[in-house]
Amino acid sequence: MKFLVTTLILAGSALMVFNISGFMRFSKDMQEAEQWGDRKALLQVPIVLLVLFLIGYLAVGIFGHPDIVVAGILFGGSVFVLVMYWMLKGVSSEILEQEQEKAKLLAAEEGNRTKVEFLSSMSHEMRTPMNVILGLNRKALRSPSLSPEVRELLEKTELSARHLLDLINNVLDVNRMEKGVETAGLQPFSLQDVLNQVDAIAATQAEEKSLTYSLNTEGDISGTYMGDAVMLKQLLLILLENAVKFTAAPGRIWLTVKKLPEEQGRYPVQFAVGDTGIGISEEFIPKVFEVFSKEDDSSTDAYGGSGLGLAVAKRICEAMGGTISVTSEKNRGSVFTAMIPLEAVQDAGSDVPEEESHLAGKRVLIVEDIAENAEIVADLLELEEVESEHAENGKIAVDLFVNHPAGYYDAILMDLRMPVMDGLEAASRIRASGKPDAKTVPIIALTANALEGDVQRSLEAGMNAHLAKPADSVLLYQELNRWMGPNKAERSGSHA
Repeated sequence: MKFLVTTLILAGSALMVFNISGFMRFSKDMQEAEQWGDRKALLQVPIVLLVLFLIGYLAVGIFGHPDIVVAGILFGGSVFVLVMYWMLKGVSSEILEQEQEKAKLLAAEEGNRTKVEFLSSMSHEMRTPMNVILGLNRKALRSPSLSPEVRELLEKTELSARHLLDLINNVLDVNRMEKGVETAGLQPFSLQDVLNQVDAIAATQAEEKSLTYSLNTEGDISGTYMGDAVMLKQLLLILLENAVKFTAAPGRIWLTVKKLPEEQGRYPVQFAVGDTGIGISEEFIPKVFEVFSKEDDSSTDAYGGSGLGLAVAKRICEAMGGTISVTSEKNRGSVFTAMIPLEAVQDAGSDVPEEESHLAGKRVLIVEDIAENAEIVADLLELEEVESEHAENGKIAVDLFVNHPAGYYDAILMDLRMPVMDGLEAASRIRASGKPDAKTVPIIALTANALEGDVQRSLEAGMNAHLAKPADSVLLYQELNRWMGPNKAERSGSHA
């Protein structure tokens, strides 16, 4: 019996030594993890108590006369401390792992936000030279003396420049959508017209890579629908460009459009873009719509890509009340399927009538510090028989407006970033100049500043609208007609 008692006491003491060393390691780990802050001294308390318990064990064993009950209690206490130590260690390890995963997730999200913000800033700077490149290229294409070879080269330059502009816009779209400010507009449009435009662009891109391309429709898609034609076209082009990018010759690309039966006054339209390209692994499919997602660097090097297009596509679908999914097999191809609900416009023809232009004879002041940009805009206005004048900065624009009689300018196209005086200050000064037309003359921002905050600042400075460079002639004419035509938009309150 005495042997058993001695064994239990010695085993309990040894176990307590192990417990003390374990708590010392635990205390060190907690201090290194910096989870306790100013309360680190508390971690030493259990170590001190366990040392005192160990001293008590040894004192009982050496100087006392323990029986089997006392020895069992002492040994059981050591076992209890051991169990509590392992439980505490397990719980703390799980908490630390969760904290580390949370930190990694926050770091990844912050990294993505930093990338988007940086690229958005770079995208703005790239818009100005892109405006010049596209404008001069369009001007050159209007020359009747071009040889077929030169015209073909200029057309290819236009396509490449437009593709670069699409990449710039993708960055801006991600920035805007990440902030939750992207919404789809509702305007009547012809689905057939959208598909015709997409078909022409996709066919050209496929032909350049010697790919087979086809567009197939199922069901009657004719007629007019309510929705966002610009967003829809952007969605389809992103998916088709992605398919072309990751498919090598002699591969195949296809777009299938299927109109499904009506549901509560809306028609779900299925857009499926398929290819026979490199495909996506099963493990990567859940991440394919994430910002900056790329399956591996080798495919990026071989095929290019920013990792933004599909993220934008997903957000576009969500903005239009739709969904997007993908099925794919590595080295066998992929099919991206977007389901978009569209509302049919009753008793309307398939063609959306174009707005009649009322711009001829008007005078517009172009405020732009880069002469080439001003020349491009002036050429666009000249096509609509609009007279234009040029101011190199905001101060000159204010002086010209103030020194001319009221009504001399029918509208002002205002750049934002300029030397001497920027467009925001110039617009504010024009509105506060006290002239009879100071509050009513339309001021339209035409600038490379294309982020949501830029638009808001333009409106707060007293501008009526905000257009992004490169100047889109259709949008430019629409806005000028909106603010200068016979049915002028109400301006009071926009800058009061």
